[in-house]
Amino acid sequence: MPKRVPIAKANLAARKSPVDPTRLEIFKNIFHSVAEEMGAALRRSAFSPNIKERRDYSCAVYDTEGRVLAMGDHMPVHLGSMPASVAAARAAFALEPGDIALLNDPFAGGTHLPDLTMVMAVFVGAQTAERPSRARVPEFYVANRAHHADVGGALAGSMGPAREIFQEGIRIPAVKIIRRGELNADVMALLLANVRTPAEREGDLAAQIAACRIGERRLSEIVAKYGAGEVAAYGRHLLDYSADMMRAALCEMPTGVYCADDFLDGDGVSHAAHDADGARDAPLRIRVRIEIARGRAKVDFTGSSPQCAGNVNAVEAIAVSAVYYVFRCLLSEDVPATSGLISPVQVIAPSGTIVNAQPPAAVAGGNVETSQRMVDTLLRALAKAVPNRIPAASQGTMNNLTLGGRDPRDNARHNAPFAYYETTAGGMGARPTKDGVSAVHTHMTNSWNTPIEVFEQVYPVRMRRYAVRRGSGGRGRHNGGDGIIREIELLADTQVGLLCDRRLRGPYGLAGGAEGEPGKNSITHPNGTSTSLPGKCTLEAKAGSVLKIETPGGGGWGRAPNAGRSRKTSKQR
Repeated sequence: MPKRVPIAKANLAARKSPVDPTRLEIFKNIFHSVAEEMGAALRRSAFSPNIKERRDYSCAVYDTEGRVLAMGDHMPVHLGSMPASVAAARAAFALEPGDIALLNDPFAGGTHLPDLTMVMAVFVGAQTAERPSRARVPEFYVANRAHHADVGGALAGSMGPAREIFQEGIRIPAVKIIRRGELNADVMALLLANVRTPAEREGDLAAQIAACRIGERRLSEIVAKYGAGEVAAYGRHLLDYSADMMRAALCEMPTGVYCADDFLDGDGVSHAAHDADGARDAPLRIRVRIEIARGRAKVDFTGSSPQCAGNVNAVEAIAVSAVYYVFRCLLSEDVPATSGLISPVQVIAPSGTIVNAQPPAAVAGGNVETSQRMVDTLLRALAKAVPNRIPAASQGTMNNLTLGGRDPRDNARHNAPFAYYETTAGGMGARPTKDGVSAVHTHMTNSWNTPIEVFEQVYPVRMRRYAVRRGSGGRGRHNGGDGIIREIELLADTQVGLLCDRRLRGPYGLAGGAEGEPGKNSITHPNGTSTSLPGKCTLEAKAGSVLKIETPGGGGWGRAPNAGRSRKTSKQR
């Protein structure tokens, strides 16, 4: 196991300028606190339950070159990919004081369309005749990303099966939503005209703007206290320190090449639902080759399936984000989460594959499902290098659910359109020393659930059942965590969208541990008949229908002392 090197003990002698380890620790926490406060402001002022309750957002602080200095404790899938958004905004135009850029284009810095990202340049010090705004370079950037419950497109929630990105919602290249401190009303009007719930979208966008301004204010205060030179210098030291820690961790790992494959169930449209003859989508391969040597790693996804007809294509930023997350997990929590962590790691994601799709591919599921499978595959490969540090596969899906329609209830929103989005927790994979956790979000998602009271108050639904899916975790020396069972009664005619995986094969176990149980979806109609649903589908459900989602359990770790024959191990499969 890599040795933990506290900042106070780090080898800082080789730096070009003196580094005070105590000061380094202070600045690490200062930058992190800015990202956290941005997140708190975004959460408190957001309109939608998806952001306010589920916390489906992320915030980060960047240096003058767009390198990450600090991330909030938010969503890994957002945080590892947001630097691409900052780079896209910087490339699109010069950000002046008071400007905020908005974008969501997956092929120009974004991930999938519901994730709206804002980027603000932070200028410290007053404008002067010798230093006009157009000649100045920002000292920092701040950015936040929030998943909006609807951004238009063919289906409510903007996450359903699609064959091209134009069906998924409004696509926004980098534009200025705020120009010199003033709202760009034309951009806002264009956006709100293309979504189903404009009032909610406007409120969430205002919360994102406020979060950027909080970050700008705090960074200006920090510079006023410590001085621009010292703040910039310790930002560079944090980047260097993070890179050193990653190199140290890689040096502690055995030199070698480690490979693994894993599969997505399918793309959801090649054989939509299931054909009459029972045909299913072809599984989609994620293949990875990790080469570790001399404190560096090369992660190569060559051999992964070509980009597909459905929406589980991921863009390159997602592949980088998955690699960043997995290698970050190799370090202790006190190591600064900066761009320095990825500098010793080379990522190869071949163009035209499901890990680096090209337009006009549909990509809504790449961010949520393919990112999870990339993590599963990376961990499976690393288990061959450091088997006593890697857990078995967790549920490997976010179990995405979207609901949309009109609210018939007699309240202030009577007959108003609604759009709801949520991910559902499942089982964590067992660890080499203990069982996996049940009913928890894992890996690339770090969201909460929408409380039942809020869910039922805001939307025309009733939660019939919300329980742990007992026995769904894989057996082993240490057992995988169990998934969840949710039964939701729909109180209005509702368009339902499901974007789930691990429905055909369960999460793998390690070291002889058994697989977790695959997930299941079904719906009971008002007449009492039930229908099994595939992992990726959309349907029009009548009021009184009950939707049931059973999420996968995590894989087991190690062979159980009294292992029976009721559950196949990963090796047996």
